[in-house]
Amino acid sequence: MEELSTAYSAKDFKSDQYVRWCPGCGDHSIVNALQKAMAEIAIPPHRVAVISGIGCSSRLPYYMKSYGFHTIHGRGAAIATGVKVAKPELCVWQITGDGDCLAIGGNHFIHSVRRNIDINVLLFNNRIYGLTKGQYSPTTQQGAITKSSPFGTIERPFRPAELAFGARGSFFARALDVDMKSAQAVMTAAARHKGTSVVEMLVNCVIFNNGTHNWISEKEFRSERSILLEDGKPMIFGKDRDRGLVLDGLKLRAVRLGEGGVSEKDLLVHDARCEDSTLHRMLAMMEGPDLPIAFGVIRSVETESYDEALVKQIAEVQSRTSIRNFDALVDSCEHWEL
Repeated sequence: MEELSTAYSAKDFKSDQYVRWCPGCGDHSIVNALQKAMAEIAIPPHRVAVISGIGCSSRLPYYMKSYGFHTIHGRGAAIATGVKVAKPELCVWQITGDGDCLAIGGNHFIHSVRRNIDINVLLFNNRIYGLTKGQYSPTTQQGAITKSSPFGTIERPFRPAELAFGARGSFFARALDVDMKSAQAVMTAAARHKGTSVVEMLVNCVIFNNGTHNWISEKEFRSERSILLEDGKPMIFGKDRDRGLVLDGLKLRAVRLGEGGVSEKDLLVHDARCEDSTLHRMLAMMEGPDLPIAFGVIRSVETESYDEALVKQIAEVQSRTSIRNFDALVDSCEHWEL
């Protein structure tokens, strides 16, 4: 993303609309983090477009002082694709939830990732359908009792990272709604990445799935149960920064520094830009109790985006033909005058 010289503040990206999320909803912190990220990158509000589908998360375009489009259920990726291809100078954000993105919009999601369109997908994962009052979603944990699974859902959940990597994604990051600093950092990195950036935001729904991420979001547990990955730095975590990750054969293993002669030099060093996604996938799929859950930018690999390739292809075709408009195209085809 091209950086501009004008200074902006988060206030420049706040609309005058009353925010209609439930008090305590994690969505509040996400929109604040997004506004701060846009100000940090210094993108003018008129160069930002926020596209959403249907769901609690999809209210977000109303709260951004930018271009916005509240579209239809599951189709945010399709609209965002069209916006980016038609107006490549825009910084396009797709705001979506675990239901909107991974259920009715699942096919659009995987293909936008596969095509590597230069859009930024903020995936709000609260593991529930909040807007429609508490049915289980594609990411709801197996066995959870919800309005539509009174005896516990028997379905196995999707893991967003697995879908993104399966679609050959070039960028994947994760953040918590209660950690605005990290959320802003990954959003900034996503905006600067050329290609589809998927940011999974772990969000709490205080009404229908309260505490779904407590095992990782509570401050007393967070440092021991999570790791913030930083490119080029050793994979260290823990309250006392005394734990880390090593590769044990083909598996990741958490170790404690000093035990068994393990030192910091034995730990894995994060390389978010590695073309091979094997380790990135392993890191993204960690989920306790023996391994910490990974936050931060897990994968960020530069490769040509769909919109860049399309512009190049159009220019190449135009250089080989005299056709410059629709009338010329029609005249070039076989036709008869009556």
